[in-house]
Amino acid sequence: MLILIRGAGDIASGIALRLKRAGLDVVMTDLPQPTSIRRTVCFSEAIRNGTATVEDVTARRAEVGEVPEVLAAGEIPVLADPDCACLPALRPDALVDAVLAKKNLGTRIDMAPIVVAVGPGFTAGVDCHAVVETQRGHYLGRVIRIGSAAPNSGVPGDIGGYTTERIIRAPRDGLFEPVHEIGDEVRFSEIVAYVDGEPVVNRLPCQGILRGLLPAGTPVTAGMKSGDVDPRCAPGHCFIASDKALAVGGGVLEAVLGLRRELGSAAQREDRG
Repeated sequence: MLILIRGAGDIASGIALRLKRAGLDVVMTDLPQPTSIRRTVCFSEAIRNGTATVEDVTARRAEVGEVPEVLAAGEIPVLADPDCACLPALRPDALVDAVLAKKNLGTRIDMAPIVVAVGPGFTAGVDCHAVVETQRGHYLGRVIRIGSAAPNSGVPGDIGGYTTERIIRAPRDGLFEPVHEIGDEVRFSEIVAYVDGEPVVNRLPCQGILRGLLPAGTPVTAGMKSGDVDPRCAPGHCFIASDKALAVGGGVLEAVLGLRRELGSAAQREDRG
């Protein structure tokens, strides 16, 4: 079974881990210049660097014609193809929209036999066959077959008792130039980067670990999310998929396999009919 995932950021990568470990073939797409924050756990880095390994799985940048070869090597092909122009050539059994744009950027229910969307902006039965909840809390990772996920609250998830304070944002338009790396400890008000000479500081009112940071030379706009500080101070968390990514990935796996079973049962009834 071939699954095409739109997006290759940290949540999409957690989904890919779940699907691949369940024995499914996975292909991913992302921007030609990815803007993922948690780069150490994002398969989108394969577009930038040629390959990217998250935990025990390796992804490789590929063109459409190279997909069979990369899959045969046990790796995940990642295409610089945000518009999914590869769709007619690949003809996936399922498509997963994991862009997490908080809105639908063009995914349709007729793009594949099974279409699953992640997070707000989609309605099961209209844009897709199922939606998976991404909001932290009791419903995280649940499969929605009728209706939509919880709307975007605009408030980052609570980690270690902090929400907005842990997010690093660009102070102005320009090029992002970090002075720290993912995994570094940073203190309150410490400079973590510059944007065209203007300092970008850590606003978390305690010491934390940089678990996400844009790479050098990334074009940013004022207010753009550029980094993430984790107050739990566990450097190892920076290099493995998060609990949220794996919970959402479990929901996607449930949705894909459940919908495949339903399609198979419907086909059998049609054959008998």
